[in-house]
Amino acid sequence: MRMQLLVRISILVFLSVALLALFSETLPAQELEPRALVNVPVGMNFLFLGYGYAQGNILLDPAIPIEDLDSHLHTFVGAYVRAIDVFGLSGKLGVVVPFAAGDWSGLLEGQAASTSRTGFGDPRIRLSVNFLGAPALRASEFRNYSQKWTAGASLQVTAPLGLYYPDKLINLGSNRWTIRPQLGAATSFGRWTVEAYTGIWFFTRNPDFYGGNLLEQRPLWTAKIHLVRSLSKGIWASADLGYGRGGRSVVQGVARDTRISTFRFGLTLSVPLAPQHALKLYVVSGKRVEQGADFDGIGIGYQYYWGSK
Repeated sequence: MRMQLLVRISILVFLSVALLALFSETLPAQELEPRALVNVPVGMNFLFLGYGYAQGNILLDPAIPIEDLDSHLHTFVGAYVRAIDVFGLSGKLGVVVPFAAGDWSGLLEGQAASTSRTGFGDPRIRLSVNFLGAPALRASEFRNYSQKWTAGASLQVTAPLGLYYPDKLINLGSNRWTIRPQLGAATSFGRWTVEAYTGIWFFTRNPDFYGGNLLEQRPLWTAKIHLVRSLSKGIWASADLGYGRGGRSVVQGVARDTRISTFRFGLTLSVPLAPQHALKLYVVSGKRVEQGADFDGIGIGYQYYWGSK
């Protein structure tokens, strides 16, 4: 019974990974992902479906010169994740594919303008490995396992396959590759867990930016912290905080005043519904200091999992 409860709590981490992709299209600076370092039995498979809604100043690219922006973005996501053995260390390999529909309105060069977009966003692939405190284990081996200190690293790659029109300012795809390495550490005491992460986003060039321009973007540094509370019957909740700084855009060799400096706050609740089924609710708010997304959002996700003995 205890092993089953531990496995159930552990697998809910994947709800975070997939659900937060709903909001990462708006600003990659803070993908708030509580419990990303939790060990999961090798061989487990996860399918996820989610929906998120966000409203506010949501720019998919900080180089876009739109003022007084008001956006309404509906995002649907499908994801698959598998827990793997990486030379004796626990790891995860997953893919996330977002589909979005949104409306944007604001001032473009002083004139009122509005537009809508519907289509796929850029898919992302992630490989993560816990190199401290989380060995690769089967479900049957979790009986004698207790997770205290954990540290790990991940590498996420976003592919330029989403909807993109080079003659449009607003796009759901980015027309460039994005690579994000990240390091994290976590410690548990009783029912509480504290997690901290730091990462950096690297962007390749977009040679076909609006107006036929060359768009470059400098690296974007991020930091995140989570306070997680395990509740009864496999339920857990977390308070999440992230900060991103950097990412200034350069168009045709000229740097623009678009350096991102934003905070993101989140609350997460994860609830198992039945064996192999789980549900997650999420609230997120982005607040900018200089530039970046300034919005509020909510999300819900459903997950089915199987495998591992």
